[in-house]
Amino acid sequence: MRRFNLAVLLCLFVGIGASRAQDARELVRLPKPMQEHMLGNMRDHLATLNEIIGDVADDKFDEAAKITEQRLGMSSLSLHGASHLAPYFPKPMQDIGTSMHRASSRLVIVLQNASVTPTVDAMRDVNRALHEVTTACEACHASYRLR
Repeated sequence: MRRFNLAVLLCLFVGIGASRAQDARELVRLPKPMQEHMLGNMRDHLATLNEIIGDVADDKFDEAAKITEQRLGMSSLSLHGASHLAPYFPKPMQDIGTSMHRASSRLVIVLQNASVTPTVDAMRDVNRALHEVTTACEACHASYRLR
């Protein structure tokens, strides 16, 4: 039984090492405190997206618009320390990040419109605008890694 557990652990470690070796994403090197700050930002972005989706599901478009701009939109850049982090990023990564923040600010407008006129077409527009935000997220995560 003990040998089996050791064999399982070895397979897991070899698998983890192999998957990192095969990871073709560009490694972005940040000083450790900035890396932790960046990962915290990413977790907050994900939590914010989850909150937005929940608010939209509950027809709380104004609340969704408010948190979208505060935590993801162009107004959120100082909150996330973007000016301190960006110089460490390759230019294409900076551009993807900026596109996500711009898409988020456009989502705010769409959410505000849906709040005034919550039609089926407005909901399609919300979904399209939200998809634009997550497309930028996915593009960055597919291209870059911190570890």
